[in-house]
Amino acid sequence: MLKVAILDDYQNVSQQFVDLEKLSGKYEFKIFSEPFIDEADALEQLVDFEALLLMRERTPMTKNLIDNLSKLKFIITSGSRNKSIDLEATKKRKIIVCGTESNINPTPELTWALILGLARNLKEEIDNMYQGYWQTSVGVELKGKILGLIGLGKVGSQVAKIGKAFGMQVMAWSENLNLDTCKELNVLPCSKEDLIKVSDFLSIHVQGGDRYKDCITLKEMDKMKKTSFIINTSRGPIINEDDLIIALSTNVIAGAGIDVYEKEPLPENNKLRFLPNALLTPHIGYVTAENYTIYYTQMIESLEACVDGKPIRIIE
Repeated sequence: MLKVAILDDYQNVSQQFVDLEKLSGKYEFKIFSEPFIDEADALEQLVDFEALLLMRERTPMTKNLIDNLSKLKFIITSGSRNKSIDLEATKKRKIIVCGTESNINPTPELTWALILGLARNLKEEIDNMYQGYWQTSVGVELKGKILGLIGLGKVGSQVAKIGKAFGMQVMAWSENLNLDTCKELNVLPCSKEDLIKVSDFLSIHVQGGDRYKDCITLKEMDKMKKTSFIINTSRGPIINEDDLIIALSTNVIAGAGIDVYEKEPLPENNKLRFLPNALLTPHIGYVTAENYTIYYTQMIESLEACVDGKPIRIIE
C-alpha cells in the first residue's frame, strides 16, 4: 500500500471532508495535526512516506527535505501554487507536484471582518462586555473614508467592490497595477507614497515573495495618518513585523488587522499577541468548509490520478 501523509491538518478536520476509510485498502494514511518542531523533525517523521498532501504554505518543502525523503513520489498541495515547495528540487527528483482549485472569496470576506472590527473597536468592546463594562470606546464610520489597496488582482478587486458599497473612496497601487481594472471598478490609481499618506484603511492584496518583502516598514508607517489602520490578509513578510510592533506600541498608526505572519503558527510569546490595537486572526483567510471540501476532495483526486500515471493539475 502507498504510504500517504496528510500534513498541516491543524483543526483535525480532514476526515470530515473526505472518506479515508473507502481508500484504506489502497493507501495507508497518517494525519499530522501539529506543525513539525523543525525541519529535522519533519524529515524524521516523513522519511517513509511516498506521497504528501499539504495545506498550502504551512510546512515548507525545502530542497533539503525533498532531497532526503528518498521514498517520496508525489506532493499534492491545496491551491494552484505553493511558494513553499522548492519546485527545482522536485524536478530533479522527478517528484510529481499537483494542486487543487480554490475559492478566492473567503479572503476578501475576512478582510472586511478585520476592517469592520477595527473601525468599531470590536476586540475592546467584546472583551469589555465579558468584564461587565458598557460602551468603552468610540468607533468610526466607513462612508467617506479612503480605502487604499496594495494590489488590485482577484482578491483586491473584490475588496474594492465592497469598499465602494460602503461609500468609501478607493485607491490602489502595485508594481503591475492594471489601469483597465482601475477604470472598470472606479478605483483611483496612485503612487505607493500617496496611497500610504492618504489611506484611512490600507489593505494588502499582493502575492508574497521577494518583490513585496518588507513593502511596508516603519518608514512607510511613519508617513501614514495617526488615525489609520493597516490590514494584511496576504502574506506576513510583506509588512516588517518588528516595525509593525513598534508602530502599534507607540501609536504611530491607530491599529492593525492581521491574519498572516512572518512565522506561522505565531509563537505564543510574539509581542503582537499583547497589543490592544492589534486585531489578530490565525491565518484563516482561506479556512472555510467550502474551500476545505474542494481541497481535500481534489487532493484525493490528484493522488489517484498520479497513482494511475495520469496526473492532473500539475504544478511546474
